[in-house]
Amino acid sequence: MARKPRVIVLRTAGTNCNLETAFAFEQCGALVDQVHLEELFAGRRKLSDYQIMALPGGFSYGDDIASGKIFANEMRLRLGQEIARFIKDGKLIIGICNGFQILVKAGILPGPFSPSGTLKQTATLFHNDSGKFEDRWTHLKVSGKCVWTRGMEDVVYFPVAHGEGKFIPLDTKVLKDLPKNGQVVFRYCRADGALAEGEYPLNPNGAVDDIAGITDRTGRILGLMPHPERHFLSRQHPFWTRLNKKEKLGDGALLFKNGVEHVKKSLL
Repeated sequence: MARKPRVIVLRTAGTNCNLETAFAFEQCGALVDQVHLEELFAGRRKLSDYQIMALPGGFSYGDDIASGKIFANEMRLRLGQEIARFIKDGKLIIGICNGFQILVKAGILPGPFSPSGTLKQTATLFHNDSGKFEDRWTHLKVSGKCVWTRGMEDVVYFPVAHGEGKFIPLDTKVLKDLPKNGQVVFRYCRADGALAEGEYPLNPNGAVDDIAGITDRTGRILGLMPHPERHFLSRQHPFWTRLNKKEKLGDGALLFKNGVEHVKKSLL
């Protein structure tokens, strides 16, 4: 019997999207374990046993200090060497919403990740320009070079649910390098694919250059603010009764399928 890709969905106090994320990977044929951070710290679980690491949405540690900051510090300081090996071995990482905030604040995105020495954080995710929590559906323009988005339509429809989703690069060099390296994967846009150009609520948080999701230079580590796991099934679409009812899967399904299929072809 062929081996199945193994996915570790990391959680801690305040994580609340782990069930949906695990469901999406399981439906695509992966074996999924939902693992508390403390299990890794105690050595009861090993990151090396998995091919995909998923950081789901939520409000880890109550978003104390800043969204994802404590989780990011624990990842870098207590698991830094293991994560560096995980990346070096060609494995996959995805961070959704709070998970994206964690990856950015741990210095894993945009990358390259350095587990030792000074934290190399070259971007952040800050409070929405609207000054409030944004819970709405958004159109996203798909581009860049990424394992996770292969074969996706040019425009997809995912919901957002966050209070600190404004992507801000460290400086103009980082902002220019991201698209130059094919690292900008999702941008907020109109239904026809024209970029939002910062217009609210098309761009729900004021993200610089309409950036909703980025990858590292390898295309194997993905972070995005919108929730693909919340549009895994077509009936999760807000207007699902108007859609072609033969379509059972939503726009987000291909993202999880791509991750699982990549592992099957390249890592097993």
